Amino acid sequence: MLKTRQCLLGIRTFLSVTSRIWGFFMYILRKHLRTIIQYQTVRYDTLPLSPISRNRLNAVKRKILVLDLDETLIHSHHDGVLRPTVRPGTPPDFILKVVIDKHPVRFFVHKRPHVDFFLEVVSQWYELVVFTASMEIYGSAVADKLDNNRNILKRRYYRQHCTLDLGSYIKDLSVVHDDLSSIVILDNSPGAYRSHPDNAIPIKSWFSDPSDTALLNLLPMLDALRFTADVRSVLSRNLHQHRLW
Repeated sequence: MLKTRQCLLGIRTFLSVTSRIWGFFMYILRKHLRTIIQYQTVRYDTLPLSPISRNRLNAVKRKILVLDLDETLIHSHHDGVLRPTVRPGTPPDFILKVVIDKHPVRFFVHKRPHVDFFLEVVSQWYELVVFTASMEIYGSAVADKLDNNRNILKRRYYRQHCTLDLGSYIKDLSVVHDDLSSIVILDNSPGAYRSHPDNAIPIKSWFSDPSDTALLNLLPMLDALRFTADVRSVLSRNLHQHRLW
């Protein structure tokens, strides 16, 4: 009887240890898979245009894509501010050192997944314009890093180009171009484009999710919009009020 109990105790101990080892193994495997998914090569095939598509594109104006920065293309926090949205120990993609009101400030900047690939692709289709409600000294430095000497983010607008209304900054797209039929704005804040909702593609705010694919998901729509005579004919159908990418 004693031997039987000892045998059962040994089996239970063995199963317990085995279960813990298996759990640890699965944890490592899931963590490794997340890393692979996060850094896997992404593609969006830009196939040669057919003669019909080429003629259509030549018949319409080249479009302008206005891009917000914070929580749209990047997320940042600065010295002394702990952001629970950023996982502890997550290294920033780059660090900016700027002087604000005579005080040096370091910003720790995290790039939204696939932003470099996104900018590379859409720069072939659109004239890109940065429009941020942030201060110029910060926004300019972020835009320089994202541009990475590619010369694709040449036109930039900052807080001083916004209109302050009821405590929020509104981006007047007519400052960018007087022909609103050719302007698309990508921004996570509906208040920023409330003067031009028919020109907007909303996007969910991004803080730290490494599996986010919102920028990739937008490529088919942005590819198609460049062929329209008036982007508002598509974006004004209220689809943007019901879905955030």
